[in-house]
Amino acid sequence: MTQSTRPSVALLGAGSMGSAIGRLLTQGGARVLTSLEGRSAASASRARDAGMEDASLESLVTCDFILSIVPPAVAVESASRIASVLARSNAKPVYVDCNAINPDTVERIARVLAPADTPFVDGAIIGQPSAPKFYMSGPHAARTRQLADAGLAVRVLDGPVGAASALKMSYAGITKGLAAIGSAMSLAAMRNGAGDALLSELAESQPALAAWLASNVPRMPPKAYRWVAEMEEIAQFIGDGFAEHRIYEGAAGLYARLAEDKDATGALERFFGERAQ
Repeated sequence: MTQSTRPSVALLGAGSMGSAIGRLLTQGGARVLTSLEGRSAASASRARDAGMEDASLESLVTCDFILSIVPPAVAVESASRIASVLARSNAKPVYVDCNAINPDTVERIARVLAPADTPFVDGAIIGQPSAPKFYMSGPHAARTRQLADAGLAVRVLDGPVGAASALKMSYAGITKGLAAIGSAMSLAAMRNGAGDALLSELAESQPALAAWLASNVPRMPPKAYRWVAEMEEIAQFIGDGFAEHRIYEGAAGLYARLAEDKDATGALERFFGERAQ
């Protein structure tokens, strides 16, 4: 990548996923800016280690791209803050919302940014922080192919704003929903003296599922608090008119409890962790 084609990218959110993506971009030759105002010392250190530069919001909007990678509950608020800065600027960065939110929330964010007349792309991240895939949709999605030159795995969907988020909701509903079901039923089995029998039967008759649970459930507790809003977004994505939306309202409640209940998460980690060894 030449200096003239080196993209500049502003990252909203310097958490574990945001910092990992920042590292991929800087390693790919992009200049990556983020605002560390109000961030914890750990987040600031992680961002700097990834090669990201601390910058003001006014500097962020001068980048070629803005990638929003924040908790779902603050996705609209983050867009509103950027919209207010864009209103005072002539900059027109491509704003890519990469958050785990439903298509209705994405449309709301697009409306928030519309007065700034900045190109908007609906994005979805699928995969682990070390090797994420970016699905993009909307009229301006093709412009994000430039990010592939900087090391991101970009897949442009032939669909409107909302298509990428619908994919994310569906995929996360299956994977994180399965983690919720596995956790809920394992805890219930343990409470009633059937835990060992359950895992033995799963290993015998459903070995792939048993291996998946043993790999994924022990890694879930530190992320449970973030998954609450995501489950709520999935419930809204399904819609109140469909009874199955209650599955994800229940999953949100489970993850909210697991975010606080160290006894339960400890039991799950020991239960599945022993079988993963």
